[in-house]
Amino acid sequence: MTNVEPLKGPGLFISRWRNEGPVSSDVLQEWKDELEWPSWLSLAEAALFMDAPELLEALAVHLSEGEQAVLALVRRRWLGDTRLAEAIEQALSIVQSPKTRDLALEGRLRMERGLVRFEAGDVAGAEDDLTWAETRLKSVAKASRDHDLSLLNKAAYHMAQGEALMALQVYGDISRKGGHAHETIAISRLGASRIRQALGHGFDACRHAWNAHKHAILASQIQMAIEAGSLFLDIAADHQSEDAEPMKHQVENAKPLNLEQETPVLAVHPDDTNGVFDWCMDRLEPGWGGPERPDLRAMLTVAHRLGNMHRFSELMANPQDVDDPMLAAVAQACAATPAETQIWGTRLSELTSL
Repeated sequence: MTNVEPLKGPGLFISRWRNEGPVSSDVLQEWKDELEWPSWLSLAEAALFMDAPELLEALAVHLSEGEQAVLALVRRRWLGDTRLAEAIEQALSIVQSPKTRDLALEGRLRMERGLVRFEAGDVAGAEDDLTWAETRLKSVAKASRDHDLSLLNKAAYHMAQGEALMALQVYGDISRKGGHAHETIAISRLGASRIRQALGHGFDACRHAWNAHKHAILASQIQMAIEAGSLFLDIAADHQSEDAEPMKHQVENAKPLNLEQETPVLAVHPDDTNGVFDWCMDRLEPGWGGPERPDLRAMLTVAHRLGNMHRFSELMANPQDVDDPMLAAVAQACAATPAETQIWGTRLSELTSL
């Protein structure tokens, strides 16, 4: 359902190996200590995903029997094997054995089994495993990569079951001050914002989108930051006020409400909307081409709502540069004149008839 890969630690480790390796096992230990990286397994997984087979082999000596079993499972999935149930049970037997017991890995494997069960249509079994995994990981590895994954996967499970409020509750367990990875916080707040928006809770939807944007930036996840930023702008567009407090203050001062308390009225200062808009625009991939440009679609839509179409004047004047039919449809909807509407309609017809 959800995958979170830590970027800086493993990325730096593997880059160092490529620049300075091969090195001895002792040197690898020194590198890991310098990074203060908690897990050999996550480094091995990164070596697998980033195509560093020699490093992967060198890391094997540092892996426990349980970690080796989990890595074998990850490798099989990476190679496209979907028949993982037996491998998961074998790995579970290792981490549950008295001599090789590993409580955290047991939590991760129960999460893996929950996902496999869900894909097989065993909804009850999936919920049992995902809940068990999250509870275990919270107790033995809180705010770790695997605990973060267990929370996000549990929320995704509830969304797949049409249980939006249950998913919102799970997202609420991912505290911004609880030591969770910035990427995890960004994903959770993006999901929470969409749920709140669907419920008509404008203020909460907006603050969650703001937090998602900020934490995605901290996680160096540019595309996610643009996605969250465009969601924030879409919600805030009709609620701008020069009298509004800065959004960062509104977010910090937000507190849970009692039933008797009124929901805060959404008001966003134009400086905040302009700041997010400019940040996202400055980081769009260059050019207007490409078969799938969700970033451009989102930002063109909010530019039209905010009256900032001047940033897209070049795009609007050059329909032939656009390859994404959905982007052409958005441009047609944003056209300022009948002539623009016509030329974008022509381009849309060309793209959809290919």
